Amino acid sequence: MPPLTEKISGLIITYNEEKNIAAVLQCFDFCDEIIVIDSFSTDRTVQIAKSFSKVKVIQNKFEDFAKQRNLALQHAANDWVLFLDADERITPELRTEIISTLTSTEAKDAYYFRRLFFFAGKPIHFSGTQGDKNFRLFRKSKCHYVPERKVHETLAVTGSVGVLKQQLLHYSVADYPSYRQKAALYGRLKGEEMFLKGKHYSAFKMYAKMAFHFFKTYFLKLGFLDGKEGFLLSKVDALSVYENFTSLKRVQNQHQKS
Repeated sequence: MPPLTEKISGLIITYNEEKNIAAVLQCFDFCDEIIVIDSFSTDRTVQIAKSFSKVKVIQNKFEDFAKQRNLALQHAANDWVLFLDADERITPELRTEIISTLTSTEAKDAYYFRRLFFFAGKPIHFSGTQGDKNFRLFRKSKCHYVPERKVHETLAVTGSVGVLKQQLLHYSVADYPSYRQKAALYGRLKGEEMFLKGKHYSAFKMYAKMAFHFFKTYFLKLGFLDGKEGFLLSKVDALSVYENFTSLKRVQNQHQKS
């Protein structure tokens, strides 16, 4: 394999990720620098991160995911960036593909990574994860995160796009309670986003969407083939709708009182 001639910045946003931070930082071993945007973690995340060479930790109050990610882009010294989540891992095969891609004369401006989803250590092959992919490797001069998307942030790309063949490992769910907690955080941000788009709370619409989301994940997206884990993922998918609408109702009521 030819040596990596392009310098690359490894980026990550964190909050209380002491269980994940060491493993994910090791995935950036071929990067020229590593930028950690931390939302004032109260555990050992920052201490562990600073023990790694090439790591620069910047603490910034969390408002939403898009703002944190765009801040990381602003601090990156290099045009090429590799942006990972704390619960994602690069396999040796994916590492090789990233390096060979960056040394190619026909490199695109942004690359999707296909992800293999894990629930409590078990790989999930259905439940809507079949087509899961996200931008993780891109030129920051050609991309930015859309500010209006507070959760499930969207990367806007003004150049060419490619897809890497090797999968990124995504250990998103340690257990059911932690997944519920993550859904609650996303729900709060999604509710704010819905309000800014002019949406209004409706109990009927909420329960109808909850039923549809469970049906879609468990049956249409073949969640039942993932066994117990597929049922729990379908359940959380429905509960995330509840969190979204509950947050929307709260923001709507606050706005009416002000």
